[in-house]
Amino acid sequence: MEVIDYRKLPPSAGGFSDLFYDYCGDYAKLAEFYPWNFRDVAAYGQVIEDISLDSSHREVLVDVLREQNAGFGASGRTLENIALLRKQTTFAVVTGQQVGLFGGPLYTLFKTMTALRLAEWLKSKYPLHDFIPVFWLEGEDHDFAEMNHISLLDQENRALRVEYLHGDTLPERNLGPVGELVFNESLAPTLAALEAGLQKTEFTDGILRDLRSCYAPGRTFNEAFVCWMLKLFPDRGIVFLSPNHPRFKRLLSPMFQKEVHTFPVTSQLVITQSAELEKRYHAQIKAKSLNLFFFHKGGRYLIEPREHDFSLRGTRHFIPREELERIARENPELLSTNVILRPIAQDTLLPTVSYVAGPSEVAYYAQLGPVYREFGIPQPVIFPRASASLVDERLRRAMEKYSLELNEFFEDINKLTTKVVQQISEVRLDQVFGAATRQIHSSLQELRFGLKEVDPTLLGSLDGVASKIDGNLSVLREKAVAAQKRRNETAVRQIERSVNGLLPNGGLQEREVNILQYLDKYGPTITNRILAELDIHAHAHQIITV
Repeated sequence: MEVIDYRKLPPSAGGFSDLFYDYCGDYAKLAEFYPWNFRDVAAYGQVIEDISLDSSHREVLVDVLREQNAGFGASGRTLENIALLRKQTTFAVVTGQQVGLFGGPLYTLFKTMTALRLAEWLKSKYPLHDFIPVFWLEGEDHDFAEMNHISLLDQENRALRVEYLHGDTLPERNLGPVGELVFNESLAPTLAALEAGLQKTEFTDGILRDLRSCYAPGRTFNEAFVCWMLKLFPDRGIVFLSPNHPRFKRLLSPMFQKEVHTFPVTSQLVITQSAELEKRYHAQIKAKSLNLFFFHKGGRYLIEPREHDFSLRGTRHFIPREELERIARENPELLSTNVILRPIAQDTLLPTVSYVAGPSEVAYYAQLGPVYREFGIPQPVIFPRASASLVDERLRRAMEKYSLELNEFFEDINKLTTKVVQQISEVRLDQVFGAATRQIHSSLQELRFGLKEVDPTLLGSLDGVASKIDGNLSVLREKAVAAQKRRNETAVRQIERSVNGLLPNGGLQEREVNILQYLDKYGPTITNRILAELDIHAHAHQIITV
């Protein structure tokens, strides 16, 4: 397996920052912002010692998780893992993501795979303890436009968008928690578009049959997402957790009460930490005055403090302070966390030893240390998810045929196609134009000596002529390169197709495309093959040949 250093990926790759680079490679620079070095095995042992969930809390956790996962149709292994959470020696390896259509982009699967492998690795290091992979369903998020679509690659590796609209157009109103949104008849054109976008293979019918069994009218986004993930990861024992449950919200009530009673303390802590962070890096997230949302008339709205009460952003609904404090105490199911308090809620509910995070998540955890301390919650070890691109034999053949290195496909595409075309062309334009340019410059230099003797004031005019000649030669060279590419269109298309497959829409595969096209081409065992190849300890961008 080949790897590419994160710093060598193109800027359009997305999510990778100087902070993330240093977190993966030079923890000492960031020790003041993260309590644990994820590369240090002893760090996980320290977190294990710090975690303490009482038996009654664990009983509620087990009861709700059993209810949710049985409803999702989880396997016996998942239910066994849930039962293990009753024991004080059982801990969670958590990851999470929005419940995107058809599983969302590839990185959702890479996060899940990393959590599975990390749980296994921790068990090998701490055999007296059990480690359960938990997927936190971000179903309370109300950003429908982020979760309603996927991208596939067509035969030319161009990105093809498939979306679900819940009607004829993208809804303008706040639909509330997307995880609870029920699919309706608008799913039919979505599935039809998906079927049309797939390249018909021996696996297509089976994949569509499995997908339709999960994504059907009457199912919620949460239910369909988990059903599909269980198809992709059967019998892996993954536990799925939806925080939008009344009994979970009662466990979170003290956190809600504290946030309402003490605001804007949490925000001030984040702002102070962010100011320190921004002396060297960037602040990934911004705190709100009150870091809670409110479920109201089917929507999910940010709670904004006013002078004597609170308002729900975008509405004319107002809540007196005493009423909001009562709700936090007696009706916590009406409240939902924002990005600042979501990790606190997660690690209040779960005995989390480690959280598997994407690059942006890794960055924002640097801002949350003081918040964890304020709420008295042990902060888990933040483990960077594995990152990968999938390549096929066509790209490998192109590399061999044109003597190319893999990293060149992540660079400027025009530079790459020019290199290939010049390799296979009889005329080497770089040599021809290089020789002509040298001869012209040599002649102009001789002319310079003569003019200097005749009239030095003419040297300025000569410089102008030389500049125009260089400009005209550059334009002529570009035209010649374009003509050469037209004569070698097959080779150019082959390279462009390979680059498009690695960088669809200019971004990494893992952020742009869905697993369905690979299932369609290689069959349902492809997820197991990727899982077997993925190295969670590489901490570089991995290239997996499929």
